[in-house]
Amino acid sequence: MSHRFAGTRTVLAAGMLACALTASAAPGTAFAQARQVPETREQITLSFAPLVKRTAAAVVNVYGARVERRPQNPFMDDPFFRRFFGDGGFGVPRERVQRSLGSGVVVDAGAGLVVTNNHVIENMSEVKVAFADKREVEATILLRDPRTDLAVLKLADAKNLTAMELADTDELQVGDIVLAMGNPFGVGQTVTQGIVSALARTQIGVGDAQSFIQTDAAINPGNSGGALVDMKGRVVGINTAIYSRSGGSVGIGFAIPAAMVRLVVESAKAGVKTVRRPWLGARLQALTADVADGLGLDRPAGSVVASIVEKGPADQAGLRRSDVILSVDGVAADDPESFGYRFATRPIGGTTTMTVLRGGKKVDLQIKLVAAPETRPRDTVKLTSRSPLAGLTVANLSPALAEELSVETGNEGVVVAEIEEGSTAANIGFQKGDLIMALNGERMANSRDVETALRERKRAWEVTISRKGQTITSVFPG
Repeated sequence: MSHRFAGTRTVLAAGMLACALTASAAPGTAFAQARQVPETREQITLSFAPLVKRTAAAVVNVYGARVERRPQNPFMDDPFFRRFFGDGGFGVPRERVQRSLGSGVVVDAGAGLVVTNNHVIENMSEVKVAFADKREVEATILLRDPRTDLAVLKLADAKNLTAMELADTDELQVGDIVLAMGNPFGVGQTVTQGIVSALARTQIGVGDAQSFIQTDAAINPGNSGGALVDMKGRVVGINTAIYSRSGGSVGIGFAIPAAMVRLVVESAKAGVKTVRRPWLGARLQALTADVADGLGLDRPAGSVVASIVEKGPADQAGLRRSDVILSVDGVAADDPESFGYRFATRPIGGTTTMTVLRGGKKVDLQIKLVAAPETRPRDTVKLTSRSPLAGLTVANLSPALAEELSVETGNEGVVVAEIEEGSTAANIGFQKGDLIMALNGERMANSRDVETALRERKRAWEVTISRKGQTITSVFPG
């Protein structure tokens, strides 16, 4: 299962070249020559220390905290018990502080911007950043993007900052040496070394619209939000999850590519509340082996177009149902997840070339890169009346909101935009992105319909929702 948690190339290349030269020697001598005794100090002092010294100041520890109020013991409502136990509630404090710990990276020294994982600061009301030199600075949450599990913090008052450059992850190759920098287990800043084990890993179960970098550099709880650094001292990814049965590192870690990080950072700099991504206006499905065989493909690599939104970018570009999308700007997209990553990281305002398979022939289509439109006002409503939906904030679904919540485009209904923690709806199991289709058999066309329907007291509520393409109907007491 996957868990969220939280030297130069020239020198190393010279060493590899030396090994390559011995390969032409007589059989059996290459290994012996590779094990020669070092003859100079330089040969025994190869180290990543200069690289770490140059970049470590940009890696920070991120601390989050929030105060939670515990529900009062019902016995304390009785004056008899308060005579004996006072107002303390049998010695149990009414409040407790929940804390989180992770890592982060300074990506803009002038603006004081730090990137970390969203799950590190999720639901936190106070955030602090600690530097390697023991400085601590308060930070505000500038932008959260649950879809990518990234967040951007702005430091309240910090001087003499060191920032790390975001690399072009398209240049990254399997086998490249990388360093993982962060604060594992809260022991302090730590550096581990490994290689890029794989690229474009999908189906990891952390966020969406992603294509993860896999590395064997040790990543452990507390490393979340830390930097995966290349040999030029650039951030190639933000460490976010590991595959583990024990909770500790087993050499399979995952990082969010720098291209996706750059998109979120640029959105934060623009002052928007949500990340603006290109909108395709189509629903995709993975290409199965049977379908691939029927199309004459040698492997099931690509995404099948299942449906298209009328007058959306895909429709206007001439994309058709049953087309198989093979690549974006010449880069292969083997499944809907990798396509989503490639497409999402394209800049809004231009066009992108999409290669599709249609009728056994490859066709290039030019897709306009535009943000999803908000075709009708959200008109958000928080439901407070006594009902199974109490604690939900609902809104009118539009392509823009569907993109934000990862809801399939083209669906109609009222979408669950927020859920109050500890509310009736949260305890029942409603989820963000659920579409409320009907209440007691009556179709809900907009958020005000739901608000109006709940004003009437009922002995029972029949609620019909759509979740990830499945329609679910349940009955709850009034």
